[in-house]
Amino acid sequence: MVALVTGASSGIGRDIARELAKRNYDIIAVARNEEGLKEVKLELEQKYHIKVDVKAMDLIDRDGCRKLYEDVQKQYGTIEILVNNAGFGTCGEFTKTDLDKELGIIDTNIAALHILTKLFLRDMVKENKGHILNVASIAGFMPGPLMATYYSTKAYVVRLTQSIRQELFMQKSKVKISCLCPGPVKTNFNKVADVKFNLLEADSQKVAKCAVNRMFRNRILIFPGVFVWIGRLLAKISPDQISAFFCYFAQKRKIQ
Repeated sequence: MVALVTGASSGIGRDIARELAKRNYDIIAVARNEEGLKEVKLELEQKYHIKVDVKAMDLIDRDGCRKLYEDVQKQYGTIEILVNNAGFGTCGEFTKTDLDKELGIIDTNIAALHILTKLFLRDMVKENKGHILNVASIAGFMPGPLMATYYSTKAYVVRLTQSIRQELFMQKSKVKISCLCPGPVKTNFNKVADVKFNLLEADSQKVAKCAVNRMFRNRILIFPGVFVWIGRLLAKISPDQISAFFCYFAQKRKIQ
């Protein structure tokens, strides 16, 4: 059994890889941080006696994403699990944030996830088995002033996952797709986005365990914790303008 995890060198991705290794899955670990990947490989192979294939790459490269799929398919055939976890954000007024960084966010959070989902899903559908876990955020359910690009990319992930899920259901396919929607989590995200959360941050190990357990239970939207679920409910019943108003001030407090 083989699982591919992007963003596997740290945070939620690393901990999801750990959870899958506990279940005796061999791991294809993908991330930019080669040193971090080597540490993950050493830990998982020694502790869980599984194989870890390290692939250091930047998912901003669309051709690289295609080549990743081709290499994995050639070496392993159809994998059992794909976890699209890689992603990052930035914070600030839209007119002042860096355009190139935002295009990188779009390429990583949307384009790479889209490419890998489509290519690996085609094989899974042919085999009529497999799981895909896309990592979004509670941010995907509301407007995100001062983090406009990040929030928008996560909304794409949520809607893409829901849409594919319905197509698979109508086809009576046994392939399952789920979307993890956490709130603030203690990871490297804050450093990259240059923000500091004022809310209590969840433990990434607990989030990962919840995500994997509920993925196998075939949950469509996975909210790790009651407060995240309440946040989703409030976002659903509140007018968008009200959500945007309160979100603006919440985001403003994050900017360092």
